[in-house]
Amino acid sequence: MARIVILGAGESGAGAAVLAQKKGFDTFVSDMSSIKENYKQQLNEKGIRWEEGRHTEELILNADEVIKSPGIPNDAPMILKVKEKGIPVISEIEFAGRYTHAKMICITGSNGKTTTTSLIYHIFKKAGFNVGLAGNIGQSLAYQVAEYDYDYYVIELSSFQLDNMYKFHANIAVLMNITPDHLDRYDFQMQNYVDAKFRIIQNQTDEDAFIFWNDDPIIQRELHKYGIHGHFYPFAAKKEAGLAAFVEENKVYFLEPSAFNMEQEDLALTGTHNLFNSMAAGISANIAGIRKECIREALSDFKGVEHRLEKVATVRGVEYINDSKATNVNSCWYALQSMKTKTVLILGGKDKGNDYNEIADLVREKCSGLIFMGLHNEKLHAFFDGFGLPVRDVQSMKDCVNAAYEMAQKGETVLLSPCCASFDLFKSYEDRGDQFKECVRNL
Repeated sequence: MARIVILGAGESGAGAAVLAQKKGFDTFVSDMSSIKENYKQQLNEKGIRWEEGRHTEELILNADEVIKSPGIPNDAPMILKVKEKGIPVISEIEFAGRYTHAKMICITGSNGKTTTTSLIYHIFKKAGFNVGLAGNIGQSLAYQVAEYDYDYYVIELSSFQLDNMYKFHANIAVLMNITPDHLDRYDFQMQNYVDAKFRIIQNQTDEDAFIFWNDDPIIQRELHKYGIHGHFYPFAAKKEAGLAAFVEENKVYFLEPSAFNMEQEDLALTGTHNLFNSMAAGISANIAGIRKECIREALSDFKGVEHRLEKVATVRGVEYINDSKATNVNSCWYALQSMKTKTVLILGGKDKGNDYNEIADLVREKCSGLIFMGLHNEKLHAFFDGFGLPVRDVQSMKDCVNAAYEMAQKGETVLLSPCCASFDLFKSYEDRGDQFKECVRNL
């Protein structure tokens, strides 16, 4: 019996363990941290052996294959020992893909991938498709492959997941954009991160589709490098030859494979970034053969994604917006661009090699004050202190929201769009956003 060891017992790892056990592997799960109770229960119910708080080498280095959770760096000590032994290391997505014949619609990008993934899933569900939602959203792909039988999966893929995918095949691959992110995981080499993102189109055939933002300079620069086989479906804001979707005179036009259009004001999601998300989702649905009437309706009634430009409350004439999912600078740029009023901007967290020049002009134009939230705000002060804006330092969400309440004037907006990971003060960006919403509602 072949032995599979799963490192990391979060959603991805626990799901991989369930699938490995079902497929008859000798399965073992090891996590250096504590395992959440719901995952312990899941593993126990399936009779899967596990350990927490350590990696026991003799139980790991005898594996035939190791499935690595995406949060574990490729240079983690145990991963290096596994590789020294010549044991293959794969991702949960790679493993799950071996055991399903479902069509795969896969979405990546530095920004917009969660919204686009959720929107595509919404359209497919509305059209009556037998479809699962996986990747960085909801249940893991491996768990769903083990427990359900979907015809389609809509999968959000991070660069970390793509790193350890080798034979996995995306029938529809969507690349929203590429801007600097997670450079601390890629030796601060942008090309390494770019190469990871482009792994989404590996193994595509002439029957497959590659959807991408045509105006992204990095995508344009890299397109010729990868021997892409899938049919191109580029989208952009302005009409030009060869596009699958564009905007003209306040209408969004979809050209391939079936032509139709809709009024831009009918889109449920507003802002330039959401226009691109809607175009990518509409093209994906169009390729899948969903009726244009259904696509129009679904693009019109989508409710949005939690922690992404989420309106929380208006308190004494000040609107509070939760954009905690903005964990990089480019994502904050899109959020600031969509602000219609002067804004008190909340920044800070675990810096991932950020370059704040991208938002400098928007901060000068739109911001009335800045709040730095984190344990180490020196880099933020060094960059923004010369802007002449009021600045407050805080180290808890309660203090942050109280500071925003004191700084913001009636008619302004308070925007949590941190540019950074959450791990210095919070468990996750969801925890950060949830705490922000709770504190705002307690004002």
